[in-house]
Amino acid sequence: MTLHSLWLCAGLALACCTLTASAQMQPLSEAELSSMHGQGIVAMTNTSLNGFDFSKVSLDADIALSANLRNVRLGEYTYAARNGTGADLDISLLQFGRSDGSEAQRLVHIANPYFEFVYRNAADGASREAIGMRFGFEAISGDIGMKINTLSGSMAVTGIAANGSTVQLDSRSDALGGKRWDGSCTAPCLTLAQVGGVTAGDASGPSRDFWVSLLKTTVQFPTTNGAPATDAAQAGVWLNWRDKLQALNTSGLVPANLPKGR
Repeated sequence: MTLHSLWLCAGLALACCTLTASAQMQPLSEAELSSMHGQGIVAMTNTSLNGFDFSKVSLDADIALSANLRNVRLGEYTYAARNGTGADLDISLLQFGRSDGSEAQRLVHIANPYFEFVYRNAADGASREAIGMRFGFEAISGDIGMKINTLSGSMAVTGIAANGSTVQLDSRSDALGGKRWDGSCTAPCLTLAQVGGVTAGDASGPSRDFWVSLLKTTVQFPTTNGAPATDAAQAGVWLNWRDKLQALNTSGLVPANLPKGR
């Protein structure tokens, strides 16, 4: 049916019928109220683990994102054990989506972003203190281009080498536990320099454990939403991302992410 036909049918319906609509608030009984269900866009949960209290504020939302970030440096301070580039996270390029593939690959899909605040559990208010917070997504899927120079965090990426063998980047192989890690490893492995981006999620679902924390001390965060258990986050800025990540390539090439028409 054409648009013209739809408008014609609508006009005929209005000509044949006179419609009157009104709305008025009516009280509901307890039984009627008990059958009603709803959910706000913002949810807050409180949990405790290992002597810490956690307050999580999450947004019940699905977001489609295309964005390019450059020269992201977080956690700049001196770390004598391994100073690296002088920052916990030194990311020269971070791209959400790509323009050199299908239309669907232009967007990265994110669900339920959240903030979670951490406090030291104490019986009296004077001893209770804020330890830090983290920001993350309960789900993320799509192609993310990246060039990471230094990483403080727990990250795992699986890739396919030029000879067809499976190689892996895993911060757990680092002797200092992933603090100011430059991705170096003993071959065969996948280094940060070889990762030009990742595909987050697979046929079974999205990646569920992306978050970045800012802390005064080491904290083990609770896991929710079926996400896999995470490593303890160290003091400073810490990135966690291990679930369902596949390297876009092992050549270190970042895919293009240009606006349409360019």
